[in-house]
Amino acid sequence: MKKRLTKAVFPVAGMGSRFLPATKASPKEMMPIVDKPLIQYAVEEAVAAGITHMIFITGRNKRAIEDHFDKAYEVESELAARGKFELLQLVQGVLPKSVNCIYIRQPEPLGLGHAVLCAKPVIENEPFAVLLADDLIDGNPPVLRQMAEVYERLQGTVLGVQEIEPEQTRQYGVVDPVPMEDRLDRIRAIVEKPDPRRAPSRIAVVGRYILTPQIFVHLEQLTPGAGGEIQLTDAIAALIKTDDAYAYRFKGTRYDCGSKLGYLAATVAFGRKHPEVGKEFEALLSALMERS
Repeated sequence: MKKRLTKAVFPVAGMGSRFLPATKASPKEMMPIVDKPLIQYAVEEAVAAGITHMIFITGRNKRAIEDHFDKAYEVESELAARGKFELLQLVQGVLPKSVNCIYIRQPEPLGLGHAVLCAKPVIENEPFAVLLADDLIDGNPPVLRQMAEVYERLQGTVLGVQEIEPEQTRQYGVVDPVPMEDRLDRIRAIVEKPDPRRAPSRIAVVGRYILTPQIFVHLEQLTPGAGGEIQLTDAIAALIKTDDAYAYRFKGTRYDCGSKLGYLAATVAFGRKHPEVGKEFEALLSALMERS
């Protein structure tokens, strides 16, 4: 029997050290792109894919994420009293009423694989998605929805991938693909951060996963790797020895908002098409370019 995809995991326990001092007291996932934080873009993408259970793997100083998706009585009362009903609607619409949020504390920063393993008691024996909010992907339809359609058809692990430059392989999990159809490959192997001379391809995993519950068996058997972390890529490498896994080359533009340059690129791209300020922002950019 086919299992529906209704749960998504958001690993948000990281320090965000590349954005210090901005992230000293505020989660990196709450950094805004125009007027919405990164984590909201990720949640909206999950909602568009039919996800109803959002599971946040949090750490210290991440309370702002819980507050963002909670009801803000004082803010809503103030906006209503001032007659600012459009803003009130925006605040109340941060999360659909049909969606549940679950928060699990990751006791130690032991890597992405460990963060995913922390979600096991809630996931139980169901498929689930993993979204890294650092990777803001502008897709139409949203990327997780594209991947969910692949999962519904094949009922196996699906990884969101894109082609990278050879020198970038040291930064990603890289797959050894076997072509199946347009935008879809079967994964023969996957390697974490290989040297460019030994990389099996230039096809890298970029922050979107749909995993089957069998992944937990492999995560529990892993010993910590480099830096004492449990690597999700290592568990996937073990999984594909017995289970099918697929690499999906999504339609959309990815912004690596874990880097300053990627964050700035996303701010410009989303600012230019923002319905409220887009035209004025475009004019401002043009004026700045003329002055330089």
